[in-house]
Amino acid sequence: MEFFLRLCLVIFLVLQCATANAKQTYIVHMKHHQKPSSYETHHDWYSAHLQSLTTSTPESLLYTYTTAYHGFAATLTADQAESLRRSGYVVGVYEDTIYNLHTTRTPEFLGLNTELGLGSGSGSGFSPNQLNQASHDVVVGILDTGVWPESKSFDDSGMPAVPLRWKGKCESGPDFDPNLCNKKLIGARFFSKGYHMAASNYPKKMREVDSPRDVDGHGTHTASTAAGAQVANASLLGYASGVARGMATEARVAVYKVCWKGGCFGSDILAGMDTAITDGVNVLSMSLGGGSAPYYRDTIAIGAFTASEMGIFVSCSAGNSGPSKASLANVAPWIMTVGAGTLDRDFPAYASLGNGQRFTGVSLYSGKGMGNKPVSLIYNKGSNKSSSSSNLCLPGSLEPAFTRGKVVMCDRGVNARVEKGAVVKAAGGVGMILANTAESGEELVADSHLLPAVAVGKKVGDLIRDYVGSTAVPMAVLGFRGTVLDVKPSPVVAAFSSRGPNLVNREILKPDVIGPGVNILAGWSEAVGPTGLDSDSRKTQFNIMSGTSMSCPHISGLAALLKAAHPEWSPSAIKSALMTTAYTQDNTNSPLRDAAGGAPSTPWAHGAGHVNPHKAISPGLVYDITTSDYISFLCSLGYTVEHVQLIVKHPNVTCSRKLANAGQLNYPSFSVVFGKSRIVRYTRELTNVGVAGSTYRVVVDTPSTVNVSVKPSQLVFRNVGDKLRYTVTFMSKKGISPMGRNAFGSITWDDAQHQVRSPIAFAWSQM
Repeated sequence: MEFFLRLCLVIFLVLQCATANAKQTYIVHMKHHQKPSSYETHHDWYSAHLQSLTTSTPESLLYTYTTAYHGFAATLTADQAESLRRSGYVVGVYEDTIYNLHTTRTPEFLGLNTELGLGSGSGSGFSPNQLNQASHDVVVGILDTGVWPESKSFDDSGMPAVPLRWKGKCESGPDFDPNLCNKKLIGARFFSKGYHMAASNYPKKMREVDSPRDVDGHGTHTASTAAGAQVANASLLGYASGVARGMATEARVAVYKVCWKGGCFGSDILAGMDTAITDGVNVLSMSLGGGSAPYYRDTIAIGAFTASEMGIFVSCSAGNSGPSKASLANVAPWIMTVGAGTLDRDFPAYASLGNGQRFTGVSLYSGKGMGNKPVSLIYNKGSNKSSSSSNLCLPGSLEPAFTRGKVVMCDRGVNARVEKGAVVKAAGGVGMILANTAESGEELVADSHLLPAVAVGKKVGDLIRDYVGSTAVPMAVLGFRGTVLDVKPSPVVAAFSSRGPNLVNREILKPDVIGPGVNILAGWSEAVGPTGLDSDSRKTQFNIMSGTSMSCPHISGLAALLKAAHPEWSPSAIKSALMTTAYTQDNTNSPLRDAAGGAPSTPWAHGAGHVNPHKAISPGLVYDITTSDYISFLCSLGYTVEHVQLIVKHPNVTCSRKLANAGQLNYPSFSVVFGKSRIVRYTRELTNVGVAGSTYRVVVDTPSTVNVSVKPSQLVFRNVGDKLRYTVTFMSKKGISPMGRNAFGSITWDDAQHQVRSPIAFAWSQM
């Protein structure tokens, strides 16, 4: 026994030693403005400082950040990282973070095929030709998995020369010729040092070559969604046939590959943001994210602050962790946080059962069908002896002897939807019914499966489960109906779209808006099949995908259009225009509904509502926010001065000015948390971007549990550019129990032509 204990102690000490000596990537925040004059550049200083305090080599320094962040990324042991933390020049040392991707009819659905604005009569309309001309100077930067430059979505026919101010370039790789870039795709870079540091432990098939080329498809899809050129006769294997186009068809595209097979590493993301800002992008679109963290520990939030300060609009996906409460990513107030909704287009398919019942679902299956003859239907049966998860159709869970020649019903969840189909096919199944559980509710997401497959909602799924369980020999046959339009109701908030409240700061309502994010057709990489599975050998120039990854670039492209129309607007003004003009009723004139349960949606799911570019281009009034306003906001959060400096990168921040409450930020929405007091009072400032001599009157929609008063109740803007303030007082009525209560309302300023609407979320506890 004594020998065994000694052996365990030796093993423990060896492992401890190995852990201490194991290298990983750290991001080091430096006191940027204290660089000794003896060093010509910050890179020289960082390199020398790193080597003076550690035993590291020059190769250990991966990146030097000068814009999006003040510091560097380096490969270090835990002991070396601790040594740096003790330096007087170092503010903090943080382990690298892994972020994840939030994986033709959209322009028509958003009204982008007609004149934008309120029409020529109001003097505020913009013709498509006017916007196209103005868009030529707008560059949309996409941080993602790279680009497939041969895609027709990046055709530059008819585009003028690249703006002289542009400093970006196209980098070469073993599979990427810089000459593939053109006057549309004007930048293509890659950042892989953080990925390579982690990938040294990955299997060979997880490694990629250094190149901007997209071998995943996600980056090409998001880039073409934001600013792809018009492509006629586009479709996914016949589905969604028509003209594919981005939101800002005449804007330029610059791609920064920061995501690889192992994920998106914070060190690479920062390097991409740092470079994009310097290159001269006008919009940054990032369909990726992680969990919630304080802003000073959020890589994306830190980089986005500098971008916003320099006039760059930053749009990020909200995440695909819905319908779980408080599941948002990218919640900084200087970031546009985008949730997902459905389109009015669908891809119906059906499952006909042996009892004569026929149920409708969705599918993008494009191969040979099953015919008309029903076959056996099984569910949660014939599990492999080593598995009890046949209901989920996880890899290895289906026994071929029980599966061969049958339709298999699989529960949605745990593994990818398309992988379930591949598992059924590998076990000999001839078809699949993919049924939602309570988590996904009635949300239907179509996929290009490798075998005949139909996705159905929870209610239909339960009926089919009951049929299988109560029938001696259940039978089914699957059929497919192609593409249908004008689906009602739409939009519906996607069940997967992440939800509020915002746990980083309850006084800022998130998400900000929703946009199209379900079954979106856009450009694709020909290096991978439409399912993304290794076994999928099909090639397609376009693919249909779902996720807040898809809704984010819609808003990025719309922001590019607003920037083209109003080059003088700040990022916060553009955000305000998109938020205050968003709509909250679907195409049946009913309140937006939530796909997760079918009930009316709330601002915790849809934010201000679904974007409406027609109105956003002429919002009347905007809520503007300056850098000093954001600093005062950060100082009100209880952060140390060093933490605030890490975010804002100003050497002289003292927090001498702070907001009385974080909710006092001049944000276009309200989040009211009743704590010890029953009264919360906020002041907002509106800027007139409409016409002179405008009079707005307030309209308040409030729940029965709260009294709301607004003073003044009328705002008269004599000139364009005038700024006027109002104060709103929220009073919780007596006797309201604080436990788990929440409610919603809105404040709208109306001048007959414009309705400037701000949603309100009320909570009686901090969670």
